[in-house]
Amino acid sequence: MISLSAAINVVILLIVAGLIFWLLWWLVNYVAPPEPFRKIANVVLAIIAVLVICGILLSLVSGTPVFRQ
Repeated sequence: MISLSAAINVVILLIVAGLIFWLLWWLVNYVAPPEPFRKIANVVLAIIAVLVICGILLSLVSGTPVFRQ
């Protein structure tokens, strides 16, 4: 069973992570590096965002963080 406090923490983490990745995405497009570098930066940001979101959601299910520091 998932506790309410854990669910609230996950929602807050997802919102903060989403804002951080949106800011990074905006910054990459605002700086406008040459095209191959922009595409690489966007792909790297997307991969990292997916890994972070998967880690946050899996930590909700398993109860322990997937990625440890």
